[in-house]
Amino acid sequence: MRPPVPQDPPRRRPWQALLWLAPVAVSLGLYWYGRAHTPDYTSSFFGQQGDDATRLKAQLGSVLFGLALVQLLLALWMYRRLPGAPRPAPRPVPTVHRLVGLAAFLLSLPIAQHCLVTYGVQLSDSRVALHSITGCVLYGAFVAKVIVVRNRRLPGWALPLAGGVLVCAIGVLWYTAALWYLNGYGAPGL
Repeated sequence: MRPPVPQDPPRRRPWQALLWLAPVAVSLGLYWYGRAHTPDYTSSFFGQQGDDATRLKAQLGSVLFGLALVQLLLALWMYRRLPGAPRPAPRPVPTVHRLVGLAAFLLSLPIAQHCLVTYGVQLSDSRVALHSITGCVLYGAFVAKVIVVRNRRLPGWALPLAGGVLVCAIGVLWYTAALWYLNGYGAPGL
């Protein structure tokens, strides 16, 4: 019997290293644009301006946060981490997870576009700075999650980390803007 032939470790292609820079590039690109862009406080959001636009964004942001929580529950169910859920998750759950994720992403785009054009990235006070920076991180986290989902060679903790950062970013954005607005311009700790 012959001894096993040692195999070379899998080679990493140079473009794979560049792939990991994409989330950082997206976040920094949004930050740079938001800082360099001159805010247009008169821009409208689905025909609404001023306080009406802020109210609509707060309502849509609340829906977005709800979708993120549904995403989290579906992911926990799919990976058998949801206490009390029937095991395993029924076949449609992964498809529903993808569709809810797509809906959340598409819903986030007009909200983010209005924030970026109307206000840019502002660092005037801690709430606004946290909201602005988290908004930039959100889309970097989204890119990271897509990369992790498509790459099968990553460790098992990479997907929950990327998804968790995404859900947390949406939660922070909701807390620093939608809840703050809907709560009469105040939120605990802000």
